[in-house]
Amino acid sequence: MVARIELIPIRVEIDVCAGEDLCELIMRTIKEIGECIKDGDILVIAHKIVSKSENKFVNLKDIEPSEESKKLAKISCKDPRLIELIRRESNAIVRHSGGIIIVETKLGFICANAGIDQSNVSVKGDFALLLPENPDKSAASLRSYIRNKCGKEIAVIISDTFGRPFREGQTNVAIGLAGIEPIESYIGKSDIFGKKLKVTEIAVADEIASAAELAMGKTSRIPAVILRGYSFTKSNTSSALSLIRNKKMDLFRDWDEK
Repeated sequence: MVARIELIPIRVEIDVCAGEDLCELIMRTIKEIGECIKDGDILVIAHKIVSKSENKFVNLKDIEPSEESKKLAKISCKDPRLIELIRRESNAIVRHSGGIIIVETKLGFICANAGIDQSNVSVKGDFALLLPENPDKSAASLRSYIRNKCGKEIAVIISDTFGRPFREGQTNVAIGLAGIEPIESYIGKSDIFGKKLKVTEIAVADEIASAAELAMGKTSRIPAVILRGYSFTKSNTSSALSLIRNKKMDLFRDWDEK
């Protein structure tokens, strides 16, 4: 029998500020909505409130764009200060066309604008919000807090919204995690007809992040979701970075980039 999977939205009414105790805030909010953490839960958190609590705000007034950034800004029709910030947060620009800038972030993720966000950043002035410094560490910290506070063993996933090659629209993916193996491998197992599977590996952490986004929305003040009922492979050493494909195996890169 297939297990029933439940999504429990955690609505946070306040705007998260720099220095906010995110662990305490989430636990308090869960209690206020009449819920509790259970063993085996997966807590999915939008990266934005993590970044805000970690004070990853940047005032664009403090950014002095280089000549290269100014040139790219003209091509992409973007603020040259934002372009400079994108370049600073990137290992390399993978593609840019029609105002879209795809980069490899310092952590290795391939995404638009190095994950830098200016939407729902409720700070006066011309501010942008960066990704968390170490999303895996942030996830591990929250998981540890819940274990110590409640005695419950859970997994934590920090999610962000990424686009995908050859597909319209965006979907949420895992950029940080703790307590869960991000990939479920079926290699060597048999399908329903007894044939051995050779290449099937499911990015369950991304699928969980995407499922949680259905309960989050973008304007609903629901930055966190409890996913309950999914049987996942536990791990104390896993990382979202293992979801990044090795450059040598990435068919979407130019050969001279490998």
